[in-house]
Amino acid sequence: MDAAQQEATARARELQRNWYGEPLGALFRKLIDDLGLNQARLAGVLGLSAPMLSQLMSGQRAKIGNPAVVQRVQLLQDLAGQVADGSVSAAEATERMDEIKKSQGGSVLSNTTTTTSSSGAPTVKRVVREIQSLLRSVAAAGDIIDAADTLAPTHPELAEFLRVYGAGRTSDAVTHYQSHQS
Repeated sequence: MDAAQQEATARARELQRNWYGEPLGALFRKLIDDLGLNQARLAGVLGLSAPMLSQLMSGQRAKIGNPAVVQRVQLLQDLAGQVADGSVSAAEATERMDEIKKSQGGSVLSNTTTTTSSSGAPTVKRVVREIQSLLRSVAAAGDIIDAADTLAPTHPELAEFLRVYGAGRTSDAVTHYQSHQS
């Protein structure tokens, strides 16, 4: 890989970090590991070709162009969390992946498969991810930061919200939310 290709790949991964919270290679590898998949199966569940998945993972492509695929990624992340905490068995996970594969997408904020706490309420992380997804579906992180800077003099709370939830990392937004609940 020459210097120009390396620079393009680094830029694509940085864009992915801004849009999705982390580079897609890392995100997809976590899903593969957590759900016991291979790349071909993950591509099939997401509705991507194997070469497209590979290009996204390697940083040759930056953006997932299909909103339904983005929603399936979110649903798989939720499912992986449920498998990790033991609330979903491996057999159930396989069934749910088949359902996710068939889903057509739709609203960015879907309540069809929601990660919930023991009380039945959506988890903070799920809510934060939905807010981030909504904001990032209408603007890139840089644009969100520009909007926050414009709003800061007159609406500092809104500016902070946009910076943390629209352009920040999921873990930082969860921490921010939790710190403001006391």
